[in-house]
Amino acid sequence: MGVEQVPAEDNPSAPPELVALAHAYGVDTSYDAGAGPVQVGAQTLSAVLAALGVAAGTPELAAKSLEQHREETARRLLPPTVVAWQGRRTALDLPADAAARVELEDGGVWELTGDHSHWLPEDLPLGRHALVARAGERDGRAALVVAPARIPEPTGRSWGFLAQLYSVLSERSWGMGDLADLAELAQWAGAELGAGFLQINPLHAGMPGAPSDPSPYRPSSRRFADPVHLRVEAVPEYTRCEEAHDLSRRARLLREEVLEHDALIDRDSVWSLKRQALELLHAVPRGVGREAAYRAFVRREGEWLERYAVWNALAEVHGAGWHSWPKGLRHPENPQVAAEKAQLKDRIEFHRWLAWLVDEQLHAAQRAAEDAGMPVGLIHDLAVGVHPDGADAWALQDVLATGISTGAPPDAFNAHGQDWGLPPWRPDALAEAGYAPFAELLRASARHAGAIRIDHVMGLFRLWWVPNGARPTQGTYVRYDAEAMLAVLALEAHRAGTAVIGEDLGTVEPGVRERLAEHGVLGTSVLWFERDWPAGGAILPPERWRPGCLATLTTHDLPSTAARLTGEHVELRHRLGLLARPLAEEQDAADTELADWQRELVRIGLLADGEPTTPEALYAFLLATPARLVGVWLPDTVGDPRPQNLPGTWDQYPNWRLPVADATGVPRTLDQLAVAPGTAGIAATLAPLDTTPDAPSPGRAERRTPPGDPL
Repeated sequence: MGVEQVPAEDNPSAPPELVALAHAYGVDTSYDAGAGPVQVGAQTLSAVLAALGVAAGTPELAAKSLEQHREETARRLLPPTVVAWQGRRTALDLPADAAARVELEDGGVWELTGDHSHWLPEDLPLGRHALVARAGERDGRAALVVAPARIPEPTGRSWGFLAQLYSVLSERSWGMGDLADLAELAQWAGAELGAGFLQINPLHAGMPGAPSDPSPYRPSSRRFADPVHLRVEAVPEYTRCEEAHDLSRRARLLREEVLEHDALIDRDSVWSLKRQALELLHAVPRGVGREAAYRAFVRREGEWLERYAVWNALAEVHGAGWHSWPKGLRHPENPQVAAEKAQLKDRIEFHRWLAWLVDEQLHAAQRAAEDAGMPVGLIHDLAVGVHPDGADAWALQDVLATGISTGAPPDAFNAHGQDWGLPPWRPDALAEAGYAPFAELLRASARHAGAIRIDHVMGLFRLWWVPNGARPTQGTYVRYDAEAMLAVLALEAHRAGTAVIGEDLGTVEPGVRERLAEHGVLGTSVLWFERDWPAGGAILPPERWRPGCLATLTTHDLPSTAARLTGEHVELRHRLGLLARPLAEEQDAADTELADWQRELVRIGLLADGEPTTPEALYAFLLATPARLVGVWLPDTVGDPRPQNLPGTWDQYPNWRLPVADATGVPRTLDQLAVAPGTAGIAATLAPLDTTPDAPSPGRAERRTPPGDPL
């Protein structure tokens, strides 16, 4: 047992009143960073509670707020949201004389009378309904989410590529990979190689302005995709606009800079040129069919699209940081916003139109994957949060915490903790909204996907909140209603027919993986982390891997397979001053790890004694596991040693700006990847997955990753 640690002097211990109030609102007052319990200081708790709208600056205020909370809870007949799982009876905590009914989303009504007024029947239809109750003089109304017990899972086993779309250029793209490249990649991988899926980085809309933040995990909006991914020539109006053809010819220079002159991917230059072309295409009259399709899209997207387009139009005038806009524009429902909308109607229309074009091309890419025979198709990545100055933070500010950002506590990967600069959901506001904002986000993510990957899936249960101005070590965990979050996820995945993959690497609270597996959420297992930690850290044999997972050799935040096999990842971190130990010690550790894997591969017959470890042998190991999905890092096909993102760096390393390249650093186009020997070798290794029978359903998940969070 570790020794209890105390907070720093500038964050003194919390009094009992504050501790009790924090617990009432789901705010943890201690956490374990691996060296024993750490008590959360009073300043942190007060700041986190303030972000939840709770006054707690003094013991007296905390005591008063706690009493108010208890009184409000006692008066309330129903909680804001009630969850029911189809096939199970759900007890209702109502007074003996209560009467209740369910108002179905389709307009029907189920009366709950007599003894049934205290139970929700097991055969309620799936959906987002309302539960209405009355007891004496008290009335209550709650959102009711009726969800299937399990999320759809992929049929059988399959393998597929993991790719960062911007990095996969063709001879036709404009300096970075685009949605037409995505469709072509899916067609080739599915039809020629037998791949079952294609997982890509988040395509969320980025923050406008230059220089832009290239990270796909810090977007302006998770609800809409970025028009920088558009293939301009695929827009039907392109054929009737000669000026756009001229810009297309100019785009060749951007492409050549990356492919032939060793330039980094320049998203800002690409968007500048594409935007000019799209402005021209927007002026081209649409035919009646196209116009009808566009209007249908606008109706479907409703208020979400309107707010997104309005924010983009306002950002063109006032800059992207809405916190510094004129006060009357800082909330979407302010009268001044309505007045400015009238002045900016043409720009708002342009941004609505861009969102439609992206939606069309996303649909075409998923259709291409399906037509190529992929049983899953595209796997879209849902980032854990949004930029605090972006469109979603403006549009959803009533359900996001202000003055707070998410991150991670100190751990084995980072003793200083992490602050990701992303405002978290307010659990209380989400519940009051019936989880509608979360549901709509999931619905949009799944619309053109066979599966969605949820970054930091542990955030469905708890998130590390860091008050603005505080160090990441001065944060605490805030709890979410995991039952409600999982129910909304299950319902939306069921309606879309999509599987769900949770990124559950790093610090995972006991019981979380079990809960996720119970509902059919697949996990993520990375070869280098799969060890029997309770038994000393020996390599976990393939037969002991969990079946309910996506198994990979690496991720966008980890060294590539080529770098692991050569030790180049250690050299890179040494050059950038990122090593925690002397270079010789790090190299010895890397050599030992590689030797361990070589012995394991020999033991199970995937390598001959004395034969060097190869990517094909490591992927054959993944094939030997029961993992439902096996992911191939696309750059592994050509031996690219460079990571796409190196955590802990900013301008020291070109994160998110590297094209796929071979072992010598020469960029390789999509067409060249298709004929690379490494591609054929890895695909041949994994070919048996095409005919493997269905894997068993995900069972009990074990904690197999070391303490810490690699995000």
